[in-house]
Amino acid sequence: MRQKQEFILPPTPDLSAEQAAIAAGYHRVCGIDEAGRGPLAGPVVAAAVILPPDYELPGLNDSKKLTARRREELFASLMADESVQKCIATADVQEIDELNILRATHLAMARAAQGLVPPPSYCLIDGLAVPNFPLPSTNLVKGDARSLSIAAASVLAKVTRDRYMTELAREYPQYGFDRHAGYGTKAHMQAIRQYGITPHHRRSFAPVAQMELPLGL
Repeated sequence: MRQKQEFILPPTPDLSAEQAAIAAGYHRVCGIDEAGRGPLAGPVVAAAVILPPDYELPGLNDSKKLTARRREELFASLMADESVQKCIATADVQEIDELNILRATHLAMARAAQGLVPPPSYCLIDGLAVPNFPLPSTNLVKGDARSLSIAAASVLAKVTRDRYMTELAREYPQYGFDRHAGYGTKAHMQAIRQYGITPHHRRSFAPVAQMELPLGL
């Protein structure tokens, strides 16, 4: 009986996928990841990153595996390093509601990749395949745990979005955006019921639409 093949991920992301693409003739290989597909409020944020050959940054990993403090430290290191080429882009709430969250996420990813100058010759995209992506690309499931450039992109996207939601909390303190980043927590749902929705809520998302409340504060 044929045994099922098992794929073992490396303990931390590395540059294997990037090096394979370079060996295939692509000289500017970027990693792309996003943050904010699931929340009920706020934009979706994507980042594209090209790392130097043999790049090392101790502790760089999938942003979901890091503490908020460690993400901030890594974010600062990545942003300060001029040898790291990066671009961060968004799709706003209006685009999410008009296009749907999947297409808006793909739009933000394309904007991030095309924002690199010069543009990458190949893109490693976290997650499932992205149809009609404007640049040569491949998808890597759990790419943020496999590819170092995708891990870097995940940190940049996550920290950028968290900072945005923290700023939004200053404008709308009653919603607690700084605590839940717009996700549908019990406290967030209670705030929507009590105060209505804001211009930053995704009206196309069922939990928001079902409230049938007027545009809030």
